[in-house]
Parts: sequence; structure tokens; C-alpha cells
Amino acid sequence: MNVMLNALVIAATVLGSAMALPQARRLARTRSTDGVSPTWVGVSLALNGWWLAYGVAAHVWALVPVSAISFLLYLSMAVVFVRSHGRRSLRPLLIGGLGLGMIPLPFLVFGGWASAGLAVGLCYGIQLLPAVIAVLRSSELGGVSAATWLIAWTESMLWLVYGIAIVDVALVVAGIAGVAMSSVILVKLSISGHRPLDAIAPRATAARWRKAQPSLS
Repeated sequence: MNVMLNALVIAATVLGSAMALPQARRLARTRSTDGVSPTWVGVSLALNGWWLAYGVAAHVWALVPVSAISFLLYLSMAVVFVRSHGRRSLRPLLIGGLGLGMIPLPFLVFGGWASAGLAVGLCYGIQLLPAVIAVLRSSELGGVSAATWLIAWTESMLWLVYGIAIVDVALVVAGIAGVAMSSVILVKLSISGHRPLDAIAPRATAARWRKAQPSLS
């Protein structure tokens, strides 16, 4: 059992650290922010800070490396938004970081880290909500990285299973929220023709698509 749990932690940590990487690379490379929510970037920055603090306070050490790496990646996305859009990007970034991202604070003040951890878990759904809204409202999704949301779905499922195994309510709630929100984005990408599975095996998907086409000869 311990071997299985350790394997889950390692897999979830690696995926969690990698989740934001495709989106950060896409923004840095293309400078296209179409379909990407700066509010999501701001709240993700704040909540990864919360997960880092919770991991240390509750001795859930598996959360520490993934939270620290993710914090830096979301910080790089925030820098891209500011460089691309100037001061007008600061408002949604601050709304996410200092508004939505500070929801766990009163729980920490009045209930300690046990209550704050549950709030952080609930806030994972809030963290992803701006990204979901931006994708649902936008017809231009060229800036959205499907790989990020495939990783997010898988990572959330792993943390959900791990949270159930160690009876950590914060991780269970966060896992459920992550699976639900990521699923919405992946479905929208699929029905809008972006083929999110291409992020896993683009050549294989393209080959299957070509075989399915009628021959012109």
C-alpha cells in the first residue's frame, strides 16, 4: 500500500509540476493570450502559495515541490501578460491574486490550518473557474494549451485518489474540483475543433484522421 501511495505522490508531483509548463511555454513563445484568463493566472499564483504553506504546516511534504514550481511558472505567465498588455492586465491579475486568492485567509485566522486547507481545496475550483469561463466565452482559443488541461485532469485524479487514501479532505475536494473543471475545458476544445488529444500523440492522431478520409484516387 505504501509503495502504491508513494508512486501516486511521485506521479502527481511530476504532473503537477508540469501542468503549467505547456501553457507558460506557449505564452512565452507566441505571446498570444487568446482564450487565456489573466484572472486565472493571478488566482493560480496565489493559491499555489497557499498550497506551499499548507504543505509545510500540515507536513504534506509532497505538496511542497509541486507548489513551488507551479508558483514560479504562473509568475512567468503573469510577466507575459504585463509585457503583452501593459497596465490594463494588472487589474484582472490583482483581482485573481488578491481577491479570489485570499479567500482562505479568514479560514486560517479563525480556524487554523485545518480549516484553511479545506478552503484551499475548495478554492481549487475557484482557481480554475476564470479559465473555464474564458474558454466558454471565447471563440478564439489559439492561446489555450490543451496539454496543460490534459495534465491538470490527470493530476487532479491522482491527488483525489491519494487524498482518499490518506483521508485528507483538502486534497479530495481539490481533486474533484480539478477533474470537473478540466473536463469542461477539454470538452470545449474538442467540440471547437482543437483536438486536445493531439497534445499527447499528434502524429498518431493525424495518421488516424488521414486514414479515415475518403481516397481521391
